[in-house]
Amino acid sequence: MRVVHTAAELAADAGGVFVPTMGALHAGHASLVSQAAHAAAGQRPVIVSIFVNPTQFNDASDFARYPKTLDADLSLCERAGATVVLVPSVGEVYAQNNLAIGGVVLGLIHFPAVAGQPQLEDALRPGHFAGVCQVVSRLFDMVRPAEAIFGQKDWQQLQVVRAMAKRTHPSIRITAGATVRESDGLAMSSRNRFLSTADRARAPVGYAALMAAQQEPTPAAAEAAMVEVLTAAGLGVQYAVVRDAETLLPLAMPTVRPAQCLIACTLGTVRLIDNAPWLPTRA
Repeated sequence: MRVVHTAAELAADAGGVFVPTMGALHAGHASLVSQAAHAAAGQRPVIVSIFVNPTQFNDASDFARYPKTLDADLSLCERAGATVVLVPSVGEVYAQNNLAIGGVVLGLIHFPAVAGQPQLEDALRPGHFAGVCQVVSRLFDMVRPAEAIFGQKDWQQLQVVRAMAKRTHPSIRITAGATVRESDGLAMSSRNRFLSTADRARAPVGYAALMAAQQEPTPAAAEAAMVEVLTAAGLGVQYAVVRDAETLLPLAMPTVRPAQCLIACTLGTVRLIDNAPWLPTRA
């Protein structure tokens, strides 16, 4: 496995399968790299990037405390099947483009409308998706992959990246990777390490809320069920909604379109997000 730091060192790796990450990798990331290795089938390079992107943090303190575990990350990438890992500097990624922590982004791209309409992560984290689109677009230009894999745990991000790539990098196939969960249902996340022992014991209630929504026949009832489960366990609810799975807009019922349950909640000082398809039980 090669470790590189510049786009120039990737000149021979165009057309590979790409997994962009911000490091602090866990088994969920390993599953994405393994998925990429399977897709590459030994015929194409598997490229992973590790870059903590400052432009997608609307809170500078959140950026400062984001865990950095490069040695462990590189070991995980190699075990999972990566052939190249890109670890660029901020200067390499952004060169002479304007850069500001807090999502102030000028002159690169305009992020898709889907990022600003649903009033979910976009409402709570101003500038976040502008920063996501900025860095993903730059990484696509640097890596020049044929395919890129993004995890489903950040469902809104996945839809935003799909919309952006369709417009700005239409030759790149965007593939989803399944959310990997702990044995008790908690979605794996780099932020889970910040949970206290007591809060970690309560954290799986997020998944329980998503499952409770499946028992309800309407979006309103499903949303109420999720809120009830979360608040009963003492979690702070930022949103708990059922939305169109692609546009993330409220559902017009009846509908035959795929729907997704999405939650964001706080547990101590840690903010958790999760999602699951809404497949209500039918009588």
